[in-house]
Amino acid sequence: MLVDLTAKNITGKEASSLLGEVNITVNKNLIPFDKEPAGVTSGIRVGTPAVTTRGFKEPQMKRIARFINDAVEFKDDKDKLEKIKRDVLALAGKFPLYKKVVRW
Repeated sequence: MLVDLTAKNITGKEASSLLGEVNITVNKNLIPFDKEPAGVTSGIRVGTPAVTTRGFKEPQMKRIARFINDAVEFKDDKDKLEKIKRDVLALAGKFPLYKKVVRW
């Protein structure tokens, strides 16, 4: 999914770094008619394979969207970013990549 960040006053490069700090991995990405260079971009790409592998469905995707929006909105508020990070980790913890490790 491609997200245009033009109205949010943040570049794709900045958003990618910021979201990485709260444990959400995205890529900076050019948007159609982007005015920013390829190394900066005005958008981000959210890959769905990583979340569907965990078993996320629509309710969890809505939460991820809120996390992304809130992180961008409160990019200068360290306390809010720390809470978002805790919430992201809690959500991911409910959907582990590996259900059970079998030991031989």
